[in-house]
Amino acid sequence: MLKTHLRRFGLAASVLAVPLLAVTASSAAAYGPGPQYGGHVYVNDNTAGANTIAAFERAPNGSLTPIAGSPFAAGGAGTGAGLASQGAIQRSDDGRFLLAVDAGSNQVSVLRLGWNGVPEQVGEPVYSGGEKPVSIAVSGDLVYVANAGAAAPNITAFWLAPWGGLYRLPYSTVALPAGSGPDDVVVDPTGQRLVVPLVNSSTIASFHIGWGGRLIAAAGSPFTAQGPGPFGSEFNPVNPSELYVSNAHGGAGNGTVSAFNVSEWGELSSIGSSPFADLQTAPCWLEISHDGRYLFTVNTGSGEISSYAVQPGGSLALLGSTAFGSSGAGAVDLRLSPDGRFLFVNGSKANVVAAFAVNGGSLTPLASSPTPLPVGAVASGIVVD
Repeated sequence: MLKTHLRRFGLAASVLAVPLLAVTASSAAAYGPGPQYGGHVYVNDNTAGANTIAAFERAPNGSLTPIAGSPFAAGGAGTGAGLASQGAIQRSDDGRFLLAVDAGSNQVSVLRLGWNGVPEQVGEPVYSGGEKPVSIAVSGDLVYVANAGAAAPNITAFWLAPWGGLYRLPYSTVALPAGSGPDDVVVDPTGQRLVVPLVNSSTIASFHIGWGGRLIAAAGSPFTAQGPGPFGSEFNPVNPSELYVSNAHGGAGNGTVSAFNVSEWGELSSIGSSPFADLQTAPCWLEISHDGRYLFTVNTGSGEISSYAVQPGGSLALLGSTAFGSSGAGAVDLRLSPDGRFLFVNGSKANVVAAFAVNGGSLTPLASSPTPLPVGAVASGIVVD
C-alpha cells in the first residue's frame, strides 16, 4: 500500500527509508476524544516568535475548558498579526492529525492528536513552498497550502503520510498572480476541484485536481469575482458542485455572498441572482451546515453573523443576523461541531472563542460563552472535532 501511494504521488523511493510508527490496538484507541467529552476545539494562535496551538475540551453542552498544558508548541513561528485568511489550521480526514500554518517561519506543522486530545508535534515543521503560508486544505492524503507572499504567491501540494510525515509533491507548486492575495484554499468533497479566492485582485482561481494531486487551471481562471474582495469560500457538503464565496470589501452595509456552479474541470458559472445581499460589513469567513441547508458568514466589520437558507438549486435566502457578542467586530474563522448543534467562532480581536447553539439557521449564544484565548494569541483558523 505504501509503495502504491508513493508511485501515485511521484515521490522518490528514498522516502521508504522513513520508519513507519507501529500502531497497536491500545495506542490507536488513544487518538480519539475521551468519551466523557463532547470533543475538542483547536485554534492556531499565530503567536509572535514560537507559534502555539490553543486546545479546549468541548463538553456535550458546548462549553469549553482549556486542556491541561494548553497552549501547545506548534514547532514553527507565528507573525503576531492577523493572517486575514480562512483555514489556518485543519484536521486530517482520519481525525488523527492537526496541520497548522507557521506564517512567521514559512512552514507547516503537523501535530498528532494524542490522549485526551493533546496535540503533539510530529517531527519538525516543513517548508510551506513559499512565503507567508495562510491557509490549508486537506483532501484524503493530499494537502494544499496557500502561500500569500506578495511577490510570488502560490499553491503548493503535499502528501500526508500515515505516520504524519508531510512531503512536498514534486513539481506541484502553482504560481498565482503577484500581489493577488490568496486568503483561502478549499477542495470540494469529491476531491476533484480546488478554489482559491484572490482578495487583492477580486478574482477567483479555480483548478481541476488531476493525477497525483496536481492542479490543472480551469479554462478562464482566474475568474472575475462578483464583488470586491472575495474572501472565504466553501463547497456545499451535500452538492459538491455548488461553491459559495464571501465578498468582503463592498463597504459599510454592502457585503454579499456569491453562489457558483463549478464544473468538473473547474469552470465557474453564476447561480440565480448571485451575489446575495448580506446587509452587513465585511463578510469574510463562511461555514455551511453538514446537511447543506444553511450558510453562516462572519461579518468582521460589523460584528454580526449572518444566516442564509440554501435554496434548491443553490440560491441563498437571507434569514437575518446574530450579534457576535460584547467583543463586537473582529470575529474571524468559524466551524460547526460534527453533530451540527454548536457553532464556534474565533474572535481574535477580543481574544476569545464564542459558542452558539444552532437550530436550523438560528443562533443563540451559550451562557458559558465566550472562552478566553491564551495571552499573546492573534488567533487564525479553528478546528472542531
